[in-house]
Amino acid sequence: MLALLAAAGPARAELRVAPGQPLQALLDRAPTGMVVRLAAGVHRGPVVIARPLTLLGEPGAVLEGDGKGAVIRVRAPDVRIAGLVIRGGGDDLTALDAGIFVERAGARVLIEGNRIESPAFGVWLDQAPDAVVRGNRIRGDARRRSQDRGNGIHLYALEGALIEGNEIREARDGIYIDNSRGCVLRGNRIHDLRFGIHYMYSHDNLVEGNRTTRTRTGYALMQSRGLTVVGNRSEGDHNYGILLNYITYSRIEGNLVRGVRGQRGYVTGGAAVPGGEGKALFVYNSQYNEIRGNVLADSDIGVHLTAGSEDNIIVGNAFIGNRVQVKYVASRPQEWSRDGRGNYWSDYLGWDLDGDGVGDRPYRPNDAVDVLLWRYPLARLLMHAPAVQTLRWVQEHFPVLRPPGVRDSHPLMRPPAASVPGERLS
Repeated sequence: MLALLAAAGPARAELRVAPGQPLQALLDRAPTGMVVRLAAGVHRGPVVIARPLTLLGEPGAVLEGDGKGAVIRVRAPDVRIAGLVIRGGGDDLTALDAGIFVERAGARVLIEGNRIESPAFGVWLDQAPDAVVRGNRIRGDARRRSQDRGNGIHLYALEGALIEGNEIREARDGIYIDNSRGCVLRGNRIHDLRFGIHYMYSHDNLVEGNRTTRTRTGYALMQSRGLTVVGNRSEGDHNYGILLNYITYSRIEGNLVRGVRGQRGYVTGGAAVPGGEGKALFVYNSQYNEIRGNVLADSDIGVHLTAGSEDNIIVGNAFIGNRVQVKYVASRPQEWSRDGRGNYWSDYLGWDLDGDGVGDRPYRPNDAVDVLLWRYPLARLLMHAPAVQTLRWVQEHFPVLRPPGVRDSHPLMRPPAASVPGERLS
């Protein structure tokens, strides 16, 4: 039964659609601004929305595609899609099959409160400005290899998008953002997939308050600048918590990364294969960034810097209980303190005689033996040899023999107050 109701308020009508009615024909005839409400049950798609309207699902409403293409394709501005279970899209990644595909004409689209199940992309936003994707649950197909799945939410060439409060699981990447500017990714929960949040060639964006769990990389930030990455969590991820690859002029602050381990495949005979460790923070060829107030804890490596990542400010962070706090083969000395304050190191053995909260002797995380082992991994066989122990004693008593590396001249005696709400540090 089809009901046309006058909605409360100015000139907005409502069209209620029962399962089995011709949804596409009704959408084509709906006037601008109408609310098309789908009753509980399975409605057949796919559909194209070519005029500004609201497609709203009552509890139990399902929109199911025919296994090809996108279940919903948006070709008009000011469209709202809410409250639906969306499934039955295609699985062709080359054709950009998706649960919802928003074309360039779909400015100001609002996608909220849906449950999207898709073997390909969950939501693809293609050059549509000021899009909002909020409070959705998006799930990929865990039966497929991760490289054969699409991304949960894919942003291409967007400006001003808000991606907020979504839960994304078992896709390829949770949120993939490419060639986009001025976007906000906030409060999303992402787990059990490849990369949680993946940036490529995107500038001046905010990543705030997200949480990743059981991903192969929590935050893969690549070839971008002007990022603000604050208050995020990575807990129990593999390989990398936060990865910076060609990132410049960005602020990485107040994030918690904990429990990053190399995956089982990187371990043989009870020993980790070099390069397979889990890194809380990995910085590759990235300069002119501020890395402040982060908690990097309980991981194989706290921070690994390489490929010229030397001109960064690294201060006020807490390195707690990592098997290796810092891995860095430096070409010149690096000072990790500023204005008389450095970082907190859980393995610092110095003292604070004047009680100002700052250690009285510098902290150096690495010595010549560490550098030797990183450059020549097979030298680990000699770890406990008398010659190696003698080398460590000599460089401790004759500083002129120390290689260039990281030095924190003002280590903190206590971890700074956690920037991540509700987090207690030990």
